[in-house]
Formats: sequence, structure tokens, C-alpha cells
Amino acid sequence: MGKRMTRAILILMRHGQSTWNRKNLFTGWVDVPLSPEGIKEAEAAGKLIAPIPIDVAFTSALIRSIMTALLVLNYHSSGKTAVLLHPNQGHMNSWATIHSDAVRDSIIPIYCSQELNERMYGELQGFDKQEMVEKFGKEQMQLWRRSYDVAPPGGESLQMTAERSIPYFQNHIFPYLTRGNNVFIAAHGNSLRAIVMQLDKLNKEQVVQLEIPTGLPLIYEYLDGAFFKRSLEEVRGDRER
Repeated sequence: MGKRMTRAILILMRHGQSTWNRKNLFTGWVDVPLSPEGIKEAEAAGKLIAPIPIDVAFTSALIRSIMTALLVLNYHSSGKTAVLLHPNQGHMNSWATIHSDAVRDSIIPIYCSQELNERMYGELQGFDKQEMVEKFGKEQMQLWRRSYDVAPPGGESLQMTAERSIPYFQNHIFPYLTRGNNVFIAAHGNSLRAIVMQLDKLNKEQVVQLEIPTGLPLIYEYLDGAFFKRSLEEVRGDRER
């Protein structure tokens, strides 16, 4: 009898439009919510992926990512309740224990971590992006925003973001996939760019060209140690067969 194949689905999604996305401001770690348009994006994405089983979810520690995950999972066809977990946070962890086995089996746990936060933009945070182009020049802004290892003043480069988000993915998220659990991640353009760099084996020149739009699910199939990009139609088709 052959060895059973380990298969799981990984869904990555950049949060919906935030209030500062709408205002064209550098946001980084500033904790702003979704805009009305971002809420609509998250709800639309939730309806798209509703039929795909999800066992566990991960978000950054920023509210725009958490809002996105909660809105997406609110539409999940399983009828399960998305529940934010707070490990290592005192009473927020111990006093939130679910004692009913049946109810515990009817939730989708969400783990929040700052390792999945957006790239920290340092002294640019809160400034209008176009104003910064006018102040520092297009070439300098392009270098700060689109190079792999150059950081804006007081901020992080994409490489520095990858150095926290990739280990978190490997140590805390990947083990779920190896056990056959389907995973949903709601995070940010740069933390997700770093994870996709790992999944697609991109080099530093390729990853800086990668664009991850807000509110659109990016789906991978995990098969015995390898990741394969899949369309929503392919995953839905597998479910129906």
C-alpha cells in the first residue's frame, strides 16, 4: 500500500484598501482600518473562497489585516465562527478558553503576529507619497520603495521584512500545511511578497517586480513539500470532482 500524499490549500490575501491607501499615505505599521471600499473588497473575496475548506487563519497584528480576515471568514460556507486567539497574553488567553468540545470544533482559529506586519516605512510614515516624490525625487523614492535591500530612513527594506516574515511562515504556518490543514493568511503587500518569494523561488530582482493587489486571493496547493499556484476555478473544480 503506497504512502498517502499530503495535500493542503494555502490562500494568501493582501488586506482590502485601507483609509490611508485611499489617501495615498505611507502607512507601514501605523494601525489604520479598512476604508469602505476595502470592506467591500474583503466581503467580495470572502464570497469567492467561501466553498474552500479553511482550518486555520493567520493575520498580522494590524487592524486592516485582522478586519480583512474576519470579513472574509464571515462568509465561509462551513458556518464556522472565526475566533481571534491571544496566546501568551494573560487573561486574554486563559479567560477565553472554549470548554465545549463541539463548539471548539466549530471555529476557525485566527492567530495574529507582528512578524506578518507590513514593511515599516520609518520617517516616511504618514506622509503623502506624491509629496515625498517631489521632495526627494522619483529615483530616490523608487530606490526606497522598490529595491530589495535599501531601507527608507529609519525603516525596513524588503529584505528586513523577509527576515521576520519568512521564518514565521516556516515555523508557525508551514507545519499546518504538512499536516494537511488548509490555511488562510491575510497580511500586507510586502510581508506577502516575501512569502511568495519563498514559495515561487524568486530572486531579489524578481521579487521587487511582484505586485500583489488588495483584496484578491492568491491560491497555492501544497503537495508533499512543493507548492503549486492554482486558480480559484481549479480548486473549486477539485472540490466538485
